[in-house]
Amino acid sequence: MIRIALTALLFGLPTTSFASHEWEDRDLTNGQALYAENCASCHGENLEGQPNWRTPGEDGVMPAPPHDETGHTWHHDGTLLFNYTKFGGEEALKTRGITGFKSGMPAVDEALSDNDIWDILSYIRSTWSDEIKTIQSQRTPPH
Repeated sequence: MIRIALTALLFGLPTTSFASHEWEDRDLTNGQALYAENCASCHGENLEGQPNWRTPGEDGVMPAPPHDETGHTWHHDGTLLFNYTKFGGEEALKTRGITGFKSGMPAVDEALSDNDIWDILSYIRSTWSDEIKTIQSQRTPPH
């Protein structure tokens, strides 16, 4: 917990509370319902994302990527996925030294609780194959 608070302080993000293991004991039914209500309009009802999601639009903003196995969500560690959702894409990437990236992902920190965000992420993760889950888990450092 001290490491999380220090990281948040160093990167200018508010402190978030993480479970000892983010993916365990999550409410997938709640996650699926929250995904449908808050995420599907951009990321697709079936996690398929927007067309041409790898190419910025005329405004320079990247379209919403798929969250199924065809996208790149599983390429990222759990902390980045959480922060990307909670604080918005551009803010989350700034904490990792990436600037100038135009993300269309808004912050949802006031609309959803931390547990709601983890439920959504866990629902998304539940649709991946065991192989993809294993790869993604290896990208998430232990707390």
